[in-house]
Amino acid sequence: MRAVYRNPKELATKLKDVVDLYQDDLLSYEKLEATVVAMIKANDDRIYKNGFMPTKLIAAIGEERKSIVDKIAADNNL
Repeated sequence: MRAVYRNPKELATKLKDVVDLYQDDLLSYEKLEATVVAMIKANDDRIYKNGFMPTKLIAAIGEERKSIVDKIAADNNL
């Protein structure tokens, strides 16, 4: 997995893919959590700007996936 995504479309695609793997029971919650935390830390303002996810990213990944990413971020104080 690449750490930093400069292109927002690639970042959204990777987030979608990881959450979809979890939803299909192909990835454990612990691995999902580790991956999402690493992505948030490496991509600073691209996932959360001033504590909020950009609307373009929400539109790309969908509300259900956003809620999963938000829960992981909240649980890890990110």
